Amino acid sequence: MPCYTSFNVKAFKERKLQKFERLTKNLIRNNRPGTLYVPVLLLWFRLALNKEERRLMALVVAKFGGTSVANIERIKGVADRLIEKKKAGDEVVAVVSAMGKSTDDLVSLADNLNKKPGQREMDMLLSTGEQVSMALLAMAIQAKGYDAISYTGWQAGIETDTAFNSAKIEVIHADRIRESLDEGKIVVVAGFQGLTSMGDITTLGRGGSDTTAVALAAGLNADVCEIYSDVEGVYTADPRICPRAKKLDEICYDDMLELSGAGSGVLQSRAVEFARKYNVVIHSRSAFSDAPGTLVKETTMEKAVITGIAHDTSEMRITIRGLADESGMAAKIFSTLASHRVSVDMIIQNASSDNKANISFTFPASQKALAMEAVDEIIDELGATQVIIDEKIAKVSLVGTGMKTSPGVAARMFETLANEQINIGMISTSPIRLSVVIDLDQVEKAVQCLHTAFGLDSDTIFEETQLSPEEIAAKMNKGR
Repeated sequence: MPCYTSFNVKAFKERKLQKFERLTKNLIRNNRPGTLYVPVLLLWFRLALNKEERRLMALVVAKFGGTSVANIERIKGVADRLIEKKKAGDEVVAVVSAMGKSTDDLVSLADNLNKKPGQREMDMLLSTGEQVSMALLAMAIQAKGYDAISYTGWQAGIETDTAFNSAKIEVIHADRIRESLDEGKIVVVAGFQGLTSMGDITTLGRGGSDTTAVALAAGLNADVCEIYSDVEGVYTADPRICPRAKKLDEICYDDMLELSGAGSGVLQSRAVEFARKYNVVIHSRSAFSDAPGTLVKETTMEKAVITGIAHDTSEMRITIRGLADESGMAAKIFSTLASHRVSVDMIIQNASSDNKANISFTFPASQKALAMEAVDEIIDELGATQVIIDEKIAKVSLVGTGMKTSPGVAARMFETLANEQINIGMISTSPIRLSVVIDLDQVEKAVQCLHTAFGLDSDTIFEETQLSPEEIAAKMNKGR
């Protein structure tokens, strides 16, 4: 799929349409038809031209996050943006998240009633947040004199597997969306949700609206998938804790996938994986300005040693001590964790002199209850002597495809952290990523000093102009 922005989509349409007109007129002229056939050929020309115009209209899928639709004024702003695209001749499908912190409010309501609610019922509950957003946005568009229709995930034809709370999209039945586009409507789809083949509502997990948008873009063969958020694109670090971070003009799928998996909150990792698989170009940009954002695509012009630095404060660590130092012990532990659906990230095992072993692992703090159930089973079955829980940790990661051919990255990272008296608790690597676990209260200093050490600092300083202090605090604590 070509890489489009709003500007070059229009230029592309104009060039292709002019070329089609020239070819068709040349066909009529060169065949020198008799008088009887001229009207027939002209009618064919008009019909074909209308079909070609239709084919060359840009089909844009635009996703708006929770802060972008957090209140009525912001919803009106999103409506204006979508209408501008429609007025420019584009076909428009919008995907929306729940308003502001409404998902957190729904989780709190459930928690007040049941500390261990069923996953199916949680999906029934949480899916309602996006339904509010989609209906309000469609109403806002209609109030401005344009035709719009809202669809839930299942009305939009999004079919998923049966993994409640973290379902995966299996197929897109996009006929209903196409029919609405054919009728000239702006289509608004609730993100984050789908339907199983048995008719059960599912949700796609944290950040699932990104995946909804990319999946729809692939299913509809859209020209571009625009992901709107509260920042102007993908930065070399979170600009709210590293003000010298630079916005990237473009980034390859591999780097973006590693950054997302390491905690960068701009794009969900599953959405990036989906985009890479189906070659969907993502344009990450701000919902509050018209500035160009960051293009996420297959290849980029340059391969920087370090593309960016990600941090994740949403994990916790458990250490199990006094395990028998024997083969198969790790397999038993992580099989038990897997059976409780705990997503393990980093692992360390070491042995002591008394034939005992200690195992530490990190996982999302949101899965603490599931992890503790698994650990209780492990203690009973395997006879561990001690369990240590550490909730005040953070993961900091360097990401860059150039790391594969640049020795010394680890040495510089460790030396930089040591100079700032930042202790490393765990280390994990991949060919293009290097991650460390540190104390939570040192994450800001770690990101800033590494950003400087690897030459990523911008000459300008990021200034927050859109989010309230409460919204910023909510984003910083997301996932904990």
